[in-house]
Amino acid sequence: MAFQIVRDVCTACGDCEPVCPTNSISPAKGVYRIEASTCTECEGEFDDPQCLDACMEDDCIVPA
Repeated sequence: MAFQIVRDVCTACGDCEPVCPTNSISPAKGVYRIEASTCTECEGEFDDPQCLDACMEDDCIVPA
């Protein structure tokens, strides 16, 4: 499974992009997006998804 970023909630702060170990997060049309085909939810690398820890907005990053 992968995560997705809710466009209406994303503030485009960019805090999530540099912490993604698979480089799955990138800017897209004024906000950020997660590439589902490469997102691993940080399994095998971290105990918790790093983007969720970095994001300050509630319900911005959700399971796809």
